Amino acid sequence: MNQKELNEIRRRIKPERSSINHIYGCYVNSQREVISYIDESVGLLSREEVEKYLSLVKKTLSGTLGRNLVDISFATKQVMDSDEHRLLSALRKTELQDAVLRDEFFRCIRESVDMGEDNYLILLAFDAYDVPHYGKDGNADEGRGEVFKYILCCICPVKEGKVQLGYDAEEKRFHNSLINQIVAAPELGFMFPSFDDRSTNIYNALFYSRNIGQIHQDFIDAVFKTKVPMSALEQRETFTAVLAETDEKPLSYDIVQSVHEQLSDRIAVHKESKDPEPLTLSVDELDEILENSGLDDKKRESFCRSMEKEFGEDAMLSPANIIDSKKLEICTPEVKVTVDPKFGYLVQTRVIEGRKYIMISADAGVEVNGIAVNIEE
Repeated sequence: MNQKELNEIRRRIKPERSSINHIYGCYVNSQREVISYIDESVGLLSREEVEKYLSLVKKTLSGTLGRNLVDISFATKQVMDSDEHRLLSALRKTELQDAVLRDEFFRCIRESVDMGEDNYLILLAFDAYDVPHYGKDGNADEGRGEVFKYILCCICPVKEGKVQLGYDAEEKRFHNSLINQIVAAPELGFMFPSFDDRSTNIYNALFYSRNIGQIHQDFIDAVFKTKVPMSALEQRETFTAVLAETDEKPLSYDIVQSVHEQLSDRIAVHKESKDPEPLTLSVDELDEILENSGLDDKKRESFCRSMEKEFGEDAMLSPANIIDSKKLEICTPEVKVTVDPKFGYLVQTRVIEGRKYIMISADAGVEVNGIAVNIEE
C-alpha cells in the first residue's frame, strides 16, 4: 500500500462513512484468561461510544509506512493452503459473524501476546468499501468499481485507573472518583487483506506496531506464520554497525556527515514531491551515496557485501529508518551536541597541538541555558 491508498481507507473509519455495524472483542487478563467477550451492535451504541471504538480501530492504520506500518506478505503456498490464511479469509468472508471462528482467532492471540502485568482488549471490525473508480474525464465509472472487504484488528492494553477529584453536580461538591479500567491506545494490530492499487490483495496484510522498536514476532508467528522485515530500530542499528565496520579505523567526520546529509536531502525531496509511494533505496544507491561522500572502492565493496548479507541481495531500505533526518548528533564521552543536518557544514574537526577538537562556527546568537552569551576574543 502507498500513502494515498492508506489515507483513502483511513478516511472511511468514521461513523457516517464506514459500514462497520458490529464491534467484536475479547477482554483478556495478564494470565491469558478470558474475562469477557464483546459483541456490540453499533446501532445500539451512543455516538460517543461509536467514536471511541472507531478511534481505537483506526489507530491500526496510523503512523508511517515502513516504520509503524509494515507489509506482511504471504507465500503462494500459504494462500492456497494454510491454516493461518484460511482463518483470516474465513473471518473476512463471514464478516466476523461466526463466533466459533472468532474464538479460534482470539485463542491464537491469547497464546502469543504477552502484555506483562496488563490486561488487554482485542477488538475486531469488518468493513465493506464500495471503491469508486473514475474515468479520464474525472467522472465516476459505475461499472468498474469493486467492493473492498476487509477486517481490522487492534490489541489495546487496559490500564488500572487512578483516583481523581471529580465534581458531583447533585451534591455540588468534589469527591474522589475512580475509573477502574481504562483502554489505552493499541500496541499492535493489522488490516487484512491489503488495499494495493486500490484493489484487494489477499497475498498481503498491513501490520501495525506503535513502538517502531518492537515488531512483536510472537504475534506475527502465530497469526501470519511468515517472515517479516526488521523493525525500523533494528534497521538503523544494523546500518550504523555495517557503516562503522567498513574500515578498521573510525570513519572521518566528513564522510559520516556527508552520508547523513545526502540521505536527509533525499527524504526532504521525496516529501516535497508528495509521491504517495514510500521512499526506498537499494544497496547500489547507498553505494553511490558513499562514493559521493569520498569512501574508496575497497571499503564500499565491503559495505555492500555486509549490507546484502544483513538485509538480502534485493533489499530496499527506507532512509527514514536508517537515519534521523531531523538531527545530526555528535557525541564524546562527556559532551553531546545536536545539529540541524542543514547546518552540518558548520561543524569541523581540527587537531591543534596534538589534541583533537570539534569546532562549531558560532559568530552570533549563542545561548547557554537560554541566556545570551558573548564569546570574547
